[in-house]
Amino acid sequence: MGHTLSKQWVGWTVACLATLLLRQTEPAAAQGRGAAVPTHADSVRGADNPNRSWWDVTFYDLHVRVNPADSSFAGWNRISYRAVQPGQTMQLDLQAPLELDSVVQDGKRLDARQDGDAYLVTLPRGGAAAPVTAYYHGHPGRGRPPRTSGVVWAQDSIGAPWIATTDQLVGASVWWPLKDFAGDEPDSQRIAVTVPDSLVGVSNGRFRGSVRNADGTTTYEWFVSGPINAYGVAANAGRYAHFADTLKGESGPLTLDFWPLAPHLDTARVVWGQAKPMLSCFERWLGPYPWYADGYKLIEAPYLGMEHQSGIAYGNKFLPGYLGRDLSGTGLGLEWDYIVIHESAHEWFGNSISTREPGDLWVHEAFATYAEGLYTECRHDRAAGAKYLIGLRQGIRNTGPIAGPRGVAGWYNSDMYFKGANVLHTIRQLVDDDGKWREILRGLSRTFRHRTVTGADIEEYIARESGLQLGLVFEQYLTTTSVPALEYRVEGDTLSYRWADVVTGFAMPVRVVIQGLGERWLRPTEAWQGLKVPAGTRTAGAADLQVDENFYVTARKAEPGR
Repeated sequence: MGHTLSKQWVGWTVACLATLLLRQTEPAAAQGRGAAVPTHADSVRGADNPNRSWWDVTFYDLHVRVNPADSSFAGWNRISYRAVQPGQTMQLDLQAPLELDSVVQDGKRLDARQDGDAYLVTLPRGGAAAPVTAYYHGHPGRGRPPRTSGVVWAQDSIGAPWIATTDQLVGASVWWPLKDFAGDEPDSQRIAVTVPDSLVGVSNGRFRGSVRNADGTTTYEWFVSGPINAYGVAANAGRYAHFADTLKGESGPLTLDFWPLAPHLDTARVVWGQAKPMLSCFERWLGPYPWYADGYKLIEAPYLGMEHQSGIAYGNKFLPGYLGRDLSGTGLGLEWDYIVIHESAHEWFGNSISTREPGDLWVHEAFATYAEGLYTECRHDRAAGAKYLIGLRQGIRNTGPIAGPRGVAGWYNSDMYFKGANVLHTIRQLVDDDGKWREILRGLSRTFRHRTVTGADIEEYIARESGLQLGLVFEQYLTTTSVPALEYRVEGDTLSYRWADVVTGFAMPVRVVIQGLGERWLRPTEAWQGLKVPAGTRTAGAADLQVDENFYVTARKAEPGR
């Protein structure tokens, strides 16, 4: 009894840490509960409505002035686009308390009618595709990072301003005007960050140079050469130092740039050294790093972390694990820095492969968490990687499905991390061929490179390339909170078994060890099936049948005759 209580306490503790730390604040509509009702604002920002679908963003030219003295932003975004069908009303998004000053096209101010945090801009008849420039100013949204904040206003160890943006769930429109819809990414983007002369402005992509202004500020220009999701765009300002390195990668030399705060330079050189073996590991398993043209960066931030594209935000305080904790409870998670590993994995899944819907964010988080296990495997062996992923299960809550509703901004369920990773780990067992599994992962990166996708796109690819019937497997794990239970009973010389707590038609194979028969594959359905066992085999106790722990299922013994 004492051992059971201890195990339950550990599981509860890790679940709480996962909930509180992995995503420090979750908006009310984003808890992963099916009963959550989306607001009108959620739908306006989250849906691909007619005021968005007729035009496709091709380029954002964002200029933002960061004013630490009064915690304000001001600037403009020049939006280039192409019309894919006739349209005259363009939805731009900018969240209060920021104010949209004007929208200009061809030197003429356009009418803009406000609908909450959206602005419906009336274009000249015919919807000419000349760029539209949105001017704005104000105090961007605040909150607890990294999910409900637009801008984090902090100070470094000597009291100097330290500012960083982060907005995955609340939306990029919390700090700049844009088409805040995950299904439409620009083909490229410029970000010009103006900060006081005492600070350095760091953003995504390649540094193109800086200009000292007459008013005591400096503008730092950055350029992203490929598509970028809105929440992957970031502006950072602080007393940054810089050092660089190069990785001999699959696609040639990959530049590595590191931007810690100046007092942390020496520590960063040591801790961030793990980026090179991590990138090599991920290239082997996931394919070439997706952003060679833009390079790889780590940028110290005043919050835990975020997968900002080609400029990962880092705030793990240079501690092992997750702020000094191992979320797997195995000790393996203390061998590396969680933020460096997890957030960098998002360069493949989240940044290169981006979901069109918040309800499909499990694709981002399941694969990034699964990559933690791959990195552990690269450091040790397959068994260690599996041990790490299995250890994460103690943090799974199963309070709601990890696939969410369509067209709703801000949806979120933290189980998409640990549960999502264990779904992938289970599918690896079903594939039962590590070479093929690696090619599936690399094939995903190759096939969907720099694209927006649906969860169904990813599910169908894995099923097709594996040759397995996985539709009901995904349905079970993504849309229900029930863990498949392998029920079994022993009557005489017959072992009977079936699946319980599953969706109709669920028939996933599973690897087990049966006393007297050893290891073998079973192919249960919802109906009882029988298997002869050797005479004299012990027929009592849990040792009759043991499920391979690499499968995210449970096993329970049923009474004879049930």
